[in-house]
Amino acid sequence: MDSAQAALDRLCDPRYEVSAHYLIGRQGQLWQLVDETRRAWHAGAGSWQGRGDVNSRSIGIELDNTGHHPFPDPQMQVLERLLSEIRARWQIPPQGVIGHSDMAPGRKIDPGPRFDWARLEHSGLVQAPRATLPQAQARTDAFRQLAISAGYPAQAPDEALLAAVRLRLRPGAAGPLNSADIHSLCPPASFSS
Repeated sequence: MDSAQAALDRLCDPRYEVSAHYLIGRQGQLWQLVDETRRAWHAGAGSWQGRGDVNSRSIGIELDNTGHHPFPDPQMQVLERLLSEIRARWQIPPQGVIGHSDMAPGRKIDPGPRFDWARLEHSGLVQAPRATLPQAQARTDAFRQLAISAGYPAQAPDEALLAAVRLRLRPGAAGPLNSADIHSLCPPASFSS
C-alpha cells in the first residue's frame, strides 16, 4: 500500500478478507484493528516450526512501509514498545517473533530487506532463526535441513527458502547458496572455521 490510510481501507474492508491486529504508521501512529484474543487474517498459507495455520496462533502487526525504504525511527520505536507489551502479555519468547517472509517463503517478502531485524535483536525483542550446523559445507541439503530446523516451512522450494533466509539474516546477499548462508542459520559459537 502507498499509505497508512490505504492500508487501513484495505484491512477494514471485508471484501478483501485480510486483517491484522495492529497497523503502525510511518510517523508512529498506532491503530488496533482486531482484539488480540480474536483471529486476524494477516498471514495466510504458511507454517513456522512445522505448524500451519499461523493466523490462529499469532498476532499480526502491519507496518506502513513498501519495504524499499528504511523504516523510520518513530515507527520502529512504537513497534519496539508494542512487541514488548505483546510478548509480556502472551509470554512469547524472542524466537516467536517472525516476519511474513519467514513463514511463507516465496509467497511473502515482508517486512523486506530494509527492515531492521538487528535493532530488534539487539534490544532482546527478537531472536534470529538459528540451527545447529551438522557440517560446515555449502550444500543445498544441509542448508535446507538447517532452515527447517530453525522453523522455516519444509515445503518451500530451495530458491524461495534461500531468499527468505537472506531477507531475514543476510539482507542484500545475492548469488548461489554459499557457506555464509549456512552459517547465518547457526549461532556464532556453534561452528568453527
